[in-house]
Amino acid sequence: MTERKAMITTRPRLPVTRQCQLLAVPRSNVYARSQPVSTADLTVMCVLDEVYLKWPFYGSRRLCDVLQQRGHRVNRKRVQRLMRQMGLRAIYPKPRTSHPGHGHKMYPYRLRGLTINRSNQAWASDICYMPMAKGFMYLTVIMDWYSRRVLTWRASNTLETEACVEALEEALRR
Repeated sequence: MTERKAMITTRPRLPVTRQCQLLAVPRSNVYARSQPVSTADLTVMCVLDEVYLKWPFYGSRRLCDVLQQRGHRVNRKRVQRLMRQMGLRAIYPKPRTSHPGHGHKMYPYRLRGLTINRSNQAWASDICYMPMAKGFMYLTVIMDWYSRRVLTWRASNTLETEACVEALEEALRR
């Protein structure tokens, strides 16, 4: 697309509209120029990011109120636009989240009806992530289901299988 767009000239023998037709490029791509983000928007976006990290369940209305309390002159439409540009969405329970998707394989719960009454009878593992300044830190934990004791854990800055396998191997060695 960018190669075809570069072929269009503004002082041609053919009009720009005809060039766009021949190259199958929308005219809006040729005429539109991307605008740099203003310093006022950047300031609001920094505060918006800070507030969103603290309260990710706030929507545009609540974020607008918080920004206004902090002295920024914003309205809800501006906050919505900036949230869209930053890729922010309020985190809240969506409808029907516990229902499986179409074609999703259902795995049976193997511990149903089983009474766990001693250590090392059943283990559980979990991977959680923590946001950091640049990216995420992933924590893999293996724990005993009966005593709720953490058998082993591993932290990694990538979501690779090595950390999970190392944690499992160490738990098996113990």
